[in-house]
Amino acid sequence: MTATSGLLEGVRIVEVSMLGPAAITTSLADLGAEVIKVETPAGDYVRQMTWPIVEGVSLMHLHVNRGKHSVVIDLRTEEGVALFLDLVRESDVVVEAMRPGGLARRGLGFERLTEVNPRVVQCTISGYGATGPYRNLASHGIAYDAWAGIFAPEADANDHPSIPDHVSIGINAGPLFGALGILAAIIRARATGKGAELELAQSDAAAAFDWYREET
Repeated sequence: MTATSGLLEGVRIVEVSMLGPAAITTSLADLGAEVIKVETPAGDYVRQMTWPIVEGVSLMHLHVNRGKHSVVIDLRTEEGVALFLDLVRESDVVVEAMRPGGLARRGLGFERLTEVNPRVVQCTISGYGATGPYRNLASHGIAYDAWAGIFAPEADANDHPSIPDHVSIGINAGPLFGALGILAAIIRARATGKGAELELAQSDAAAAFDWYREET
């Protein structure tokens, strides 16, 4: 055990996630929080879709989901919803790491969650946020950094758009900002018994990380 591995012992997080946004709870799991990743019967397809593959499993899955427990719950069924609410009753946080509104469409919005656990913290992390014209768009890491203007457009030898080498910012900054907000909300919830509804966009996080660049 490292010096930091048990700092969040006693914190339980229920996570519904797909792909890279699952990183929002990775650092919290590293610090000792119990993270329960709820998956559909089909599972999170990040296990197989991204290169490199390590012993049959993608490196992205191994990285962002390390230290977590996985359970299969079909939230399209009444039984699945009931099981999910049972987890929420005994948890500090519910994380929705996908396009916003997925849980609400299944009757598991913030108001319903607080009915069974008034001090629960719900955090939604998505590509472009829960409001605005882009809220329902699918997105990936390169899109956040392009939206934020972090790199200039490039073209290859055939004048086709190309992706420049750069540090992926939004895909990392969003989860870090989100984890910080979750910790703050847990502190308040434990002091007051009042939960919180948090929401952030990875595209906004990318822009926030690049706020001090001088224009030329």
